[in-house]
Parts: sequence; C-alpha cells; structure tokens
Amino acid sequence: MKPRLDFYQADPASINAMRDLEKHLRGCGLDPFLYELVKIRASQVNGCAFCIDMHTRDTRAHGETEQRLHLLAAWRESPLYTDRERAALAWTEALTLVSETHAPDADYAAVRAQFSDAELVQLTLLIGTINSWNRLAIAFRALHPIKPTVAA
Repeated sequence: MKPRLDFYQADPASINAMRDLEKHLRGCGLDPFLYELVKIRASQVNGCAFCIDMHTRDTRAHGETEQRLHLLAAWRESPLYTDRERAALAWTEALTLVSETHAPDADYAAVRAQFSDAELVQLTLLIGTINSWNRLAIAFRALHPIKPTVAA
C-alpha cells in the first residue's frame, strides 16, 4: 500500500482544528481508558490500521492490559468491561455504523443511563472525531509504523 497524500501537510489549518477539538475532549473528564477504547473500537469497525496501531500503543503506554485490548473486538462476549464501557462501546458501534443502525433507542437508553448530558455530548463528539480521523487515514492511505519482525 502506498500513501496517497499527507493530509497533515496538505491542510494544516483544518488538521489543527481537529486537534483542538481532540484537546478539548481529552480535557473534559472522560476516563482516559474509556476514551481510547472508543477510539480503538471505532477504528476496528472502520478497518483503520493506522488508528488502531496508534491508539493501542497510546493506551498500552498508560497501563491498559493486553487482554482487554485483545478482546475489545469481542467486548460483548467478555466480562472485562464495565457497564459504562459497554454502553459507550455499543454507542460507538451504533454511531460508527449510523447509516445501518440509525442510533437505536436501546443503545441510547443504555448510554443515557451511564453518562450525564454533557458526557453524552462529549462521547458523541469523540465518536464523530475518531470516525473523521479514520476516514482521513483510510482515504489517504496513512501507514502505521512497521516494526521489524523477530526471527523465529
């Protein structure tokens, strides 16, 4: 795969606006692990290798466990996630696939029970933001760093 365009370089003003929104959302008080789990899950749904790589490294560096990262794609089948995380992950999937799901009432009720009004807006903006980053990375074929393989 060959990168198509360096979107950071092509339009720094727009990218900086996205970064400003990210900075604001990061400072709103959502749990940092939840914040990263949402980003990773949306990126998994969208198939964005660049963002999956980035956010798994980020959350791992802050102490997230390998087991929770490995099981995230099957979070519904694992007891490792809290009710709050489950609600956020369901909302993430619903909004990431909004053209298919239309944000179901059941998912809204679950997330509404776990998050305040302000947190729900912040979570929804977070989901929208990571979906935008995914679209940029996928559209322009951003490449994640590649580590040399270890000889067997």
